[in-house]
Amino acid sequence: MTRKILPALLVAVAALGMSSSVDAPAQSTAPAQTKRPAAKPAPTRPPAGGAALSTRPDPRVELSKRMPGSKPEDFRLSPIAGLYEYAHGADIVYVTADGRHVIDGDVFELASQANLTERRRREARLALLGKVPEADMVIFGPRNARHTVTVFTDIDCSFCRKLHSEIAQYNELGIRVRYLFYPRSGPDTDSWTKAESVWCSRDRNDAMTRAKKGETLKSTKCDARAVKSDYELGQDVGLRGTPAIILPDGEMVAGYVPPAMLIKQLQGPPAAKR
Repeated sequence: MTRKILPALLVAVAALGMSSSVDAPAQSTAPAQTKRPAAKPAPTRPPAGGAALSTRPDPRVELSKRMPGSKPEDFRLSPIAGLYEYAHGADIVYVTADGRHVIDGDVFELASQANLTERRRREARLALLGKVPEADMVIFGPRNARHTVTVFTDIDCSFCRKLHSEIAQYNELGIRVRYLFYPRSGPDTDSWTKAESVWCSRDRNDAMTRAKKGETLKSTKCDARAVKSDYELGQDVGLRGTPAIILPDGEMVAGYVPPAMLIKQLQGPPAAKR
């Protein structure tokens, strides 16, 4: 996972602690006036359900003021009382309701042994991928394939090339592969230029295959912003390397997985015999 938000959040929490007190209203310096007998206060009724009205400021509002680009609704109650969850892409941390402490780690439910943080990461990854139209991907395999995976790839990555050399086997097993670009070396590098050359080719699938074999593509200029968008998306979903395979449930598998192993993982464990 990327940890870009943690330093900023630590600064935000520290700032919140310094401004948690509310200034008292300034006292009036006007001359004293003759006081009239105070009227009897009207009887008050408790709110519906008997709950008392809270006068405490919403900690999400205070945190969002100090987190550039965040909104109060980005902070949501976590499964643990007193903790708020904050997600930036698939990067998740937890903040105490009083804004004094940050927890960087996964939350597990003991009864089910489920990793609740990873569950949220998967939801976040799927939400991010859902914003990318398939027209902005390079896809191998029929639309009606049994399984569809999304792969962040680098043209020069050796294991990315191995994966692509077996693309026909993945397809034969019913696995449709949607490629997104992630040149690990970053902008203004040979790998980035190769990704742009693939994207700008008339036949992107053929260009992807030839580039993965090490062929030099004819440089063609076009609007290649898709490469930049894919690269930024990869950072948001928490990539550490390539290839990175996003499964249909949002799980991210790091590295090359042979076709036979991937189809088993996609199919899941066999149903228990009765």
